[in-house]
Amino acid sequence: MNERQKVYEMLDRFESAMLVTHNADGTLDARPMRVAEVEPAGALWFLTSRSSRKVNEIAGDARVLLVYEDDNQYLSIAGTARVVDDDLRTRRLWKEPYKVWFPKGPDDPDLVLLSVEPEIAEFWDVGGIKGLRYLFDAAKAYVTGDRVAIEDESDMHARLRV
Repeated sequence: MNERQKVYEMLDRFESAMLVTHNADGTLDARPMRVAEVEPAGALWFLTSRSSRKVNEIAGDARVLLVYEDDNQYLSIAGTARVVDDDLRTRRLWKEPYKVWFPKGPDDPDLVLLSVEPEIAEFWDVGGIKGLRYLFDAAKAYVTGDRVAIEDESDMHARLRV
């Protein structure tokens, strides 16, 4: 499996991400977002509020960072966001749990889609056999007082253009 495939395989496992945007004053804002869809080797989709601060921030600077994490896998995606009005896609992506944010359902006039086109991805994967190997190497380094040495990091970490 190549690194790009690895990124999209990891993306399929995550249910939510932290979305980081730029404020007008240059500071950063982050908030959790439920993943609505991951296009195979393509855009990442979220539902959001048209009147939200993040939509205003994206209008000023479309560069965003998505950060995903679980127990043994970490992924960041830097990309460009855009706000999309698409009733058909909104209906297709709609799930009942979204109703807590959009009580009027998929017809809520405040509901809008957020699409992120990935540009750069970086992952760390220390799950499964790789994770056991890493834990062994880390424990050995701790006991010996050495820095952990990883023989082949390529399947555990990569930074790439997507």
